[in-house]
Amino acid sequence: MPQAWNDKRERQYEHIKEQTQERGSSEERAEEIAARTVNKDRAQTGESRQASKTSTQDVSPEHRGGKRSGKREGPGGETKQQLYADAQRAGVSGRSSMSKDELKKALGNT
Repeated sequence: MPQAWNDKRERQYEHIKEQTQERGSSEERAEEIAARTVNKDRAQTGESRQASKTSTQDVSPEHRGGKRSGKREGPGGETKQQLYADAQRAGVSGRSSMSKDELKKALGNT
């Protein structure tokens, strides 16, 4: 455990590491993901001495979830922006006024 981390952050690190390994990541990759997540949380809460602009102004890793992970199915599936881009590539007309559910139907993603 880095000296700057308190017990809460160490528990958070271990939990994230275990969860990431359960999802199939290697131990090395799980450690990297856990450390980055904990360090970003520390930066956003003012616990670290140095913090980049992106780490303090960006969405927290827990809230972001899978929003930046391409086409992976998260809690709500693809984002509306991803569906819109797919509809644009497929040439779906009227896509600009469609809701997320309408875009899914037009693309055949039920």
